[in-house]
Amino acid sequence: MKKQVIAALTLTILALNVQAHCQIPCGIYDDAARITMMKEHVVTLEKSMKEIIKLSAVTPQNINQLVRWVNNKEEHADQLTEIVTYYFLAQRIKPTEPAEKYAAELKLLHGMMIASMKAKQTTDLKHVEELRKLIHEFENLYFGKTTAAPHTHSGFSNFWKLHTRSAHPQRTLTRSGSTLRCGVFSLLPFLTLHEV
Repeated sequence: MKKQVIAALTLTILALNVQAHCQIPCGIYDDAARITMMKEHVVTLEKSMKEIIKLSAVTPQNINQLVRWVNNKEEHADQLTEIVTYYFLAQRIKPTEPAEKYAAELKLLHGMMIASMKAKQTTDLKHVEELRKLIHEFENLYFGKTTAAPHTHSGFSNFWKLHTRSAHPQRTLTRSGSTLRCGVFSLLPFLTLHEV
């Protein structure tokens, strides 16, 4: 019986999506990395849309690639929505925050879900720009920033600059009573912060 329980737990753990964050709660959060992942999904959506438009001249060679780009676009839109719902809405945004900030965060996250859905439905690049705008606004509100971040497509380098520039890097990583200290870093595949 004990072996069956261990086997069932092992299979359950292996079946979990590697990208997903637990809802135990484990207490290990990296909000900035999730924002960076969202930005990377938007860049991938944009590239997928452009490739779909380019390959729309139907030839036998293009059909296979076209299907692959459509699937890629769908997958990244879903992953972005998953971060919004399962990470931020379910675990990080608290109704105990000031009511105005809570309402603004909910509105921005809901807007991201809608823009992501619309990005799945079309190849209209205005939805990509809407996602960029909403993510930027959410990032500023969530971390309490007042300055505009530079717009580039290198999410990791921007993330690294943001968190090494400050004299107090912990301040950018503090959220709702959970403080992550910059202690042990693992740079593969993302900059992951571990609690110390």
